[in-house]
Amino acid sequence: MPTPLSADNVVGAPKVLLHDHLDGGLRPRTIIELAQTVGYDALPATDPDKLSQWFRDSADSGSLERYLETFDHTVAVMQTVEGLQRVAREAAEDLADDGVVYAEIRWAPEQHVEAGLSLEQVVDAVLAGFRQGEANAAARGKRIRVGALVTAMRHAARSSEIAKLAVAYRDSGVVGFDIAGAEAGFPPTRHLDAFEYLRRENFHFTIHAGEAFGLPSIWEALQWCGADRLGHGVRIVDDIDTSGSAPKLGRLAQYVRDKRIPLEMCPSSNVQTGAAASIAEHPIGLLRRLYFRVTVNTDNRLMSDTSMSREMTLLSDAFGYDWTDLQWFTINAMKSAFIPFDERLAIINGVIKPGYAALMA
Repeated sequence: MPTPLSADNVVGAPKVLLHDHLDGGLRPRTIIELAQTVGYDALPATDPDKLSQWFRDSADSGSLERYLETFDHTVAVMQTVEGLQRVAREAAEDLADDGVVYAEIRWAPEQHVEAGLSLEQVVDAVLAGFRQGEANAAARGKRIRVGALVTAMRHAARSSEIAKLAVAYRDSGVVGFDIAGAEAGFPPTRHLDAFEYLRRENFHFTIHAGEAFGLPSIWEALQWCGADRLGHGVRIVDDIDTSGSAPKLGRLAQYVRDKRIPLEMCPSSNVQTGAAASIAEHPIGLLRRLYFRVTVNTDNRLMSDTSMSREMTLLSDAFGYDWTDLQWFTINAMKSAFIPFDERLAIINGVIKPGYAALMA
Protein backbone atom coordinates (compact mmCIF):
# COMPACT_ATOMS: atom_id res chain seq x y z
CA MET A 1 0.00 0.00 0.00
CA PRO A 2 1.22 3.54 -0.73
CA THR A 3 2.46 5.55 2.24
CA PRO A 4 -0.32 7.92 3.39
CA LEU A 5 0.36 11.50 2.36
CA SER A 6 0.59 13.26 5.72
CA ALA A 7 2.64 16.14 7.08
CA ASP A 8 5.01 13.73 8.84
CA ASN A 9 5.47 11.52 5.81
CA VAL A 10 6.11 14.45 3.46
CA VAL A 11 9.25 15.19 5.47
CA GLY A 12 10.67 11.90 4.23
CA ALA A 13 10.02 12.68 0.56
CA PRO A 14 12.98 14.04 -1.42
CA LYS A 15 12.49 17.71 -2.21
CA VAL A 16 14.22 20.40 -4.27
CA LEU A 17 14.26 24.08 -3.32
CA LEU A 18 15.21 26.84 -5.76
CA HIS A 19 14.01 30.03 -4.02
CA ASP A 20 15.15 30.48 -0.42
CA HIS A 21 16.69 33.62 1.09
CA LEU A 22 19.54 33.06 3.54
CA ASP A 23 18.59 36.15 5.57
CA GLY A 24 14.99 34.93 5.72
CA GLY A 25 15.69 31.52 7.22
CA LEU A 26 17.61 32.02 10.46
CA ARG A 27 16.83 30.09 13.63
CA PRO A 28 15.40 32.50 16.25
CA ARG A 29 17.86 31.27 18.88
CA THR A 30 20.73 31.93 16.49
CA ILE A 31 19.55 35.51 15.95
CA ILE A 32 19.52 36.10 19.70
CA GLU A 33 22.95 34.55 20.27
CA LEU A 34 24.55 36.38 17.35
CA ALA A 35 22.98 39.65 18.48
CA GLN A 36 24.60 39.20 21.88
CA THR A 37 27.95 38.44 20.25
CA VAL A 38 27.99 41.54 18.02
CA GLY A 39 26.30 43.85 20.52
CA TYR A 40 23.08 44.34 18.58
CA ASP A 41 20.42 45.37 21.11
CA ALA A 42 17.45 46.27 18.90
CA LEU A 43 15.73 42.87 18.77
CA PRO A 44 12.00 43.03 19.55
CA ALA A 45 12.29 39.97 21.83
CA THR A 46 15.08 37.91 23.39
CA ASP A 47 13.09 34.72 23.95
CA PRO A 48 13.28 32.37 20.93
CA ASP A 49 9.56 31.53 20.95
CA LYS A 50 8.51 35.16 21.33
CA LEU A 51 10.96 36.28 18.66
CA SER A 52 9.70 33.61 16.27
CA GLN A 53 6.13 34.78 16.84
CA TRP A 54 7.15 38.40 16.28
CA PHE A 55 8.64 37.54 12.90
CA ARG A 56 5.51 35.65 11.88
CA ASP A 57 3.15 38.38 13.12
CA SER A 58 5.17 41.06 11.34
CA ALA A 59 5.13 39.13 8.09
CA ASP A 60 1.37 38.60 8.43
CA SER A 61 0.61 42.19 9.41
CA GLY A 62 -0.20 43.46 5.93
CA SER A 63 2.28 46.29 6.49
CA LEU A 64 5.14 46.30 3.99
CA GLU A 65 7.15 48.54 6.33
CA ARG A 66 6.83 46.05 9.17
CA TYR A 67 7.56 43.10 6.88
CA LEU A 68 10.78 44.72 5.64
CA GLU A 69 11.75 45.54 9.22
CA THR A 70 12.15 41.84 9.90
CA PHE A 71 15.15 41.72 7.56
CA ASP A 72 16.80 44.63 9.35
CA HIS A 73 17.22 42.34 12.35
CA THR A 74 18.48 39.27 10.49
CA VAL A 75 20.92 41.19 8.30
CA ALA A 76 22.24 43.05 11.36
CA VAL A 77 23.53 39.84 12.92
CA MET A 78 25.04 38.57 9.64
CA GLN A 79 27.98 40.98 9.46
CA THR A 80 30.86 38.76 10.61
CA VAL A 81 32.57 35.75 9.10
CA GLU A 82 31.52 33.63 12.07
CA GLY A 83 27.90 34.78 11.89
CA LEU A 84 27.62 34.20 8.15
CA GLN A 85 29.21 30.76 8.40
CA ARG A 86 26.88 29.73 11.19
CA VAL A 87 23.73 30.92 9.44
CA ALA A 88 24.74 29.17 6.20
CA ARG A 89 25.67 25.96 8.01
CA GLU A 90 22.41 25.85 9.92
CA ALA A 91 20.41 26.57 6.76
CA ALA A 92 21.91 23.51 5.06
CA GLU A 93 21.32 21.38 8.15
CA ASP A 94 17.72 22.50 8.57
CA LEU A 95 16.88 21.85 4.93
CA ALA A 96 18.50 18.43 5.03
CA ASP A 97 16.42 17.54 8.10
CA ASP A 98 13.34 18.54 6.09
CA GLY A 99 14.18 16.10 3.30
CA VAL A 100 15.59 18.66 0.84
CA VAL A 101 18.22 16.93 -1.30
CA TYR A 102 19.15 19.92 -3.45
CA ALA A 103 18.79 23.61 -2.63
CA GLU A 104 19.78 26.91 -4.15
CA ILE A 105 20.04 29.54 -1.42
CA ARG A 106 20.37 33.22 -2.30
CA TRP A 107 21.68 36.24 -0.47
CA ALA A 108 22.99 39.72 -1.31
CA PRO A 109 26.67 40.11 -0.31
CA GLU A 110 26.40 43.90 -0.54
CA GLN A 111 24.15 43.84 2.53
CA HIS A 112 26.78 42.19 4.73
CA VAL A 113 29.72 44.58 4.53
CA GLU A 114 28.67 47.08 7.23
CA ALA A 115 31.27 45.79 9.71
CA GLY A 116 34.11 45.97 7.22
CA LEU A 117 34.01 42.64 5.44
CA SER A 118 34.83 42.62 1.75
CA LEU A 119 32.41 41.12 -0.75
CA GLU A 120 34.83 38.23 -1.24
CA GLN A 121 35.00 37.56 2.50
CA VAL A 122 31.20 37.46 2.63
CA VAL A 123 31.01 34.92 -0.20
CA ASP A 124 33.83 32.80 1.23
CA ALA A 125 32.12 32.69 4.63
CA VAL A 126 28.74 31.66 3.25
CA LEU A 127 30.18 29.00 0.97
CA ALA A 128 32.23 27.59 3.84
CA GLY A 129 29.07 27.43 5.94
CA PHE A 130 27.18 25.56 3.24
CA ARG A 131 29.98 22.99 2.94
CA GLN A 132 30.05 22.53 6.73
CA GLY A 133 26.27 22.07 6.77
CA GLU A 134 26.42 19.48 4.00
CA ALA A 135 29.10 17.56 5.86
CA ASN A 136 27.25 17.70 9.17
CA ALA A 137 24.09 16.49 7.48
CA ALA A 138 25.94 13.64 5.79
CA ALA A 139 27.36 12.57 9.15
CA ARG A 140 23.75 12.17 10.33
CA GLY A 141 22.76 10.19 7.25
CA LYS A 142 21.12 13.13 5.48
CA ARG A 143 22.00 14.01 1.90
CA ILE A 144 21.89 17.57 0.62
CA ARG A 145 23.73 19.64 -1.96
CA VAL A 146 23.57 23.42 -1.71
CA GLY A 147 24.25 25.81 -4.58
CA ALA A 148 24.63 29.53 -3.94
CA LEU A 149 22.83 32.30 -5.81
CA VAL A 150 24.56 35.65 -5.44
CA THR A 151 21.99 38.45 -5.40
CA ALA A 152 22.16 42.13 -6.25
CA MET A 153 19.60 44.61 -4.92
CA ARG A 154 17.53 46.17 -7.70
CA HIS A 155 17.27 49.55 -5.97
CA ALA A 156 21.08 49.83 -5.74
CA ALA A 157 23.69 50.37 -8.42
CA ARG A 158 26.10 47.50 -7.82
CA SER A 159 24.57 44.80 -10.05
CA SER A 160 27.47 44.69 -12.54
CA GLU A 161 29.97 44.42 -9.70
CA ILE A 162 27.94 41.67 -8.04
CA ALA A 163 27.51 39.83 -11.34
CA LYS A 164 31.28 39.73 -11.78
CA LEU A 165 31.61 38.51 -8.21
CA ALA A 166 29.19 35.66 -8.93
CA VAL A 167 31.07 34.58 -12.06
CA ALA A 168 34.38 34.71 -10.20
CA TYR A 169 33.03 32.07 -7.81
CA ARG A 170 31.34 29.88 -10.42
CA ASP A 171 33.73 26.99 -9.77
CA SER A 172 33.53 27.35 -5.99
CA GLY A 173 29.84 26.81 -5.33
CA VAL A 174 28.06 29.83 -6.81
CA VAL A 175 25.68 28.47 -9.44
CA GLY A 176 23.76 31.60 -10.45
CA PHE A 177 22.82 35.26 -10.03
CA ASP A 178 19.63 37.02 -8.96
CA ILE A 179 18.25 40.49 -8.42
CA ALA A 180 15.79 41.13 -5.62
CA GLY A 181 14.00 44.01 -3.95
CA ALA A 182 11.00 46.15 -4.75
CA GLU A 183 9.77 45.65 -8.32
CA ALA A 184 7.65 48.81 -8.70
CA GLY A 185 9.88 51.69 -9.76
CA PHE A 186 12.94 49.46 -10.15
CA PRO A 187 12.52 47.50 -13.40
CA PRO A 188 15.07 44.82 -14.23
CA THR A 189 16.09 46.77 -17.34
CA ARG A 190 18.02 49.13 -15.02
CA HIS A 191 20.54 46.29 -14.75
CA LEU A 192 20.97 45.37 -18.42
CA ASP A 193 24.75 45.72 -18.25
CA ALA A 194 24.87 43.01 -15.60
CA PHE A 195 22.62 40.64 -17.53
CA GLU A 196 24.50 41.17 -20.79
CA TYR A 197 27.74 40.37 -18.98
CA LEU A 198 26.26 37.20 -17.49
CA ARG A 199 25.04 36.02 -20.87
CA ARG A 200 28.48 36.63 -22.41
CA GLU A 201 29.90 34.49 -19.62
CA ASN A 202 27.33 31.71 -20.21
CA PHE A 203 26.15 32.12 -16.62
CA HIS A 204 22.70 31.36 -15.24
CA PHE A 205 20.45 33.94 -13.62
CA THR A 206 16.97 34.34 -12.25
CA ILE A 207 15.04 37.56 -11.68
CA HIS A 208 12.40 38.39 -9.07
CA ALA A 209 9.46 39.28 -11.31
CA GLY A 210 5.69 39.03 -11.31
CA GLU A 211 5.30 39.05 -7.53
CA ALA A 212 4.33 42.56 -6.44
CA PHE A 213 4.23 43.92 -9.98
CA GLY A 214 2.40 42.61 -13.01
CA LEU A 215 3.00 41.32 -16.51
CA PRO A 216 5.37 44.12 -17.60
CA SER A 217 7.86 42.94 -14.96
CA ILE A 218 7.74 39.39 -16.31
CA TRP A 219 7.99 40.55 -19.93
CA GLU A 220 11.04 42.72 -19.23
CA ALA A 221 12.75 39.98 -17.23
CA LEU A 222 12.40 37.57 -20.13
CA GLN A 223 12.49 39.59 -23.33
CA TRP A 224 14.91 42.36 -22.35
CA CYS A 225 17.06 40.68 -19.73
CA GLY A 226 16.99 37.02 -20.78
CA ALA A 227 16.22 35.45 -17.40
CA ASP A 228 16.50 31.66 -17.17
CA ARG A 229 13.86 31.52 -14.39
CA LEU A 230 11.30 33.81 -12.80
CA GLY A 231 11.39 34.46 -9.08
CA HIS A 232 7.72 33.99 -8.14
CA GLY A 233 6.10 34.82 -11.52
CA VAL A 234 2.67 34.65 -9.88
CA ARG A 235 1.17 37.40 -12.00
CA ILE A 236 1.53 35.39 -15.21
CA VAL A 237 -1.99 34.29 -14.30
CA ASP A 238 -3.15 37.79 -15.36
CA ASP A 239 -2.49 36.71 -18.95
CA ILE A 240 -4.81 33.70 -18.70
CA ASP A 241 -8.52 34.18 -19.41
CA THR A 242 -10.58 31.74 -17.35
CA SER A 243 -14.01 33.18 -18.16
CA GLY A 244 -14.80 30.64 -20.87
CA SER A 245 -15.23 26.90 -20.89
CA ALA A 246 -11.48 26.42 -21.12
CA PRO A 247 -8.59 28.68 -20.07
CA LYS A 248 -7.22 30.84 -22.87
CA LEU A 249 -3.58 31.83 -22.69
CA GLY A 250 -2.37 35.25 -23.81
CA ARG A 251 0.81 35.55 -25.82
CA LEU A 252 3.11 36.05 -22.85
CA ALA A 253 1.61 33.17 -20.87
CA GLN A 254 1.80 30.97 -23.96
CA TYR A 255 5.45 31.91 -24.40
CA VAL A 256 6.28 31.12 -20.77
CA ARG A 257 4.60 27.73 -20.99
CA ASP A 258 5.98 26.85 -24.44
CA LYS A 259 9.53 27.77 -23.46
CA ARG A 260 9.21 25.81 -20.18
CA ILE A 261 10.37 28.84 -18.19
CA PRO A 262 10.50 27.82 -14.52
CA LEU A 263 8.30 29.68 -12.07
CA GLU A 264 9.74 29.82 -8.54
CA MET A 265 6.47 30.01 -6.61
CA CYS A 266 6.36 30.44 -2.85
CA PRO A 267 2.76 29.85 -1.74
CA SER A 268 2.82 30.99 1.90
CA SER A 269 5.00 33.99 1.16
CA ASN A 270 2.80 34.94 -1.81
CA VAL A 271 -0.22 35.02 0.50
CA GLN A 272 1.63 37.14 3.05
CA THR A 273 2.69 39.72 0.47
CA GLY A 274 -0.73 39.84 -1.16
CA ALA A 275 0.35 38.20 -4.42
CA ALA A 276 -2.29 35.51 -3.74
CA ALA A 277 -5.47 35.72 -1.67
CA SER A 278 -5.02 32.33 0.00
CA ILE A 279 -3.35 28.98 -0.54
CA ALA A 280 -6.60 27.59 -1.96
CA GLU A 281 -6.79 30.51 -4.42
CA HIS A 282 -3.12 30.50 -5.32
CA PRO A 283 -2.50 30.50 -9.11
CA ILE A 284 -0.30 27.44 -8.69
CA GLY A 285 -3.44 25.29 -8.91
CA LEU A 286 -4.36 26.58 -12.34
CA LEU A 287 -0.78 26.67 -13.58
CA ARG A 288 -0.19 23.08 -12.52
CA ARG A 289 -3.33 21.98 -14.42
CA LEU A 290 -2.03 23.80 -17.49
CA TYR A 291 1.42 22.18 -17.14
CA PHE A 292 3.49 25.31 -16.68
CA ARG A 293 6.99 24.60 -15.31
CA VAL A 294 5.90 25.29 -11.73
CA THR A 295 8.16 24.76 -8.73
CA VAL A 296 7.35 24.99 -5.00
CA ASN A 297 9.57 27.03 -2.69
CA THR A 298 9.80 28.56 0.78
CA ASP A 299 11.13 32.10 0.11
CA ASN A 300 11.65 33.10 3.78
CA ARG A 301 11.31 30.17 6.16
CA LEU A 302 11.55 32.30 9.31
CA MET A 303 9.05 34.98 8.28
CA SER A 304 6.55 32.44 6.95
CA ASP A 305 7.24 29.91 9.73
CA THR A 306 7.44 27.32 7.00
CA SER A 307 9.44 24.55 5.38
CA MET A 308 9.33 22.69 2.09
CA SER A 309 7.35 19.93 3.77
CA ARG A 310 4.81 22.43 5.08
CA GLU A 311 4.44 24.08 1.65
CA MET A 312 3.91 20.70 -0.01
CA THR A 313 1.39 19.67 2.64
CA LEU A 314 -0.56 22.93 2.34
CA LEU A 315 -0.83 22.44 -1.42
CA SER A 316 -1.89 18.84 -1.00
CA ASP A 317 -4.62 19.89 1.43
CA ALA A 318 -5.80 22.73 -0.83
CA PHE A 319 -5.73 20.97 -4.20
CA GLY A 320 -5.88 17.26 -3.36
CA TYR A 321 -2.36 16.58 -4.59
CA ASP A 322 -0.93 13.09 -4.17
CA TRP A 323 2.62 11.74 -4.29
CA THR A 324 2.59 11.87 -8.09
CA ASP A 325 1.92 15.61 -7.98
CA LEU A 326 4.63 16.23 -5.39
CA GLN A 327 7.09 14.24 -7.48
CA TRP A 328 6.11 16.33 -10.51
CA PHE A 329 6.87 19.58 -8.67
CA THR A 330 10.15 18.15 -7.40
CA ILE A 331 11.36 16.95 -10.79
CA ASN A 332 10.33 20.30 -12.30
CA ALA A 333 12.59 22.02 -9.79
CA MET A 334 15.52 19.66 -10.35
CA LYS A 335 15.23 20.08 -14.12
CA SER A 336 15.36 23.85 -13.57
CA ALA A 337 18.39 23.92 -11.25
CA PHE A 338 21.51 25.79 -12.29
CA ILE A 339 23.94 22.87 -12.00
CA PRO A 340 25.06 20.87 -15.08
CA PHE A 341 22.56 18.60 -16.81
CA ASP A 342 24.29 15.33 -15.97
CA GLU A 343 24.34 16.27 -12.28
CA ARG A 344 20.65 17.17 -12.35
CA LEU A 345 19.87 13.88 -14.06
CA ALA A 346 21.84 11.92 -11.48
CA ILE A 347 19.75 13.40 -8.65
CA ILE A 348 16.47 12.84 -10.51
CA ASN A 349 17.20 9.22 -11.36
CA GLY A 350 19.27 8.31 -8.33
CA VAL A 351 17.43 10.10 -5.53
CA ILE A 352 14.09 11.66 -6.44
CA LYS A 353 12.45 8.91 -8.48
CA PRO A 354 13.52 6.07 -6.14
CA GLY A 355 12.39 8.12 -3.14
CA TYR A 356 8.90 8.69 -4.49
CA ALA A 357 8.67 5.14 -5.86
CA ALA A 358 9.17 3.86 -2.31
CA LEU A 359 6.38 6.13 -1.05
CA MET A 360 3.99 5.06 -3.82
CA ALA A 361 4.76 1.32 -3.63
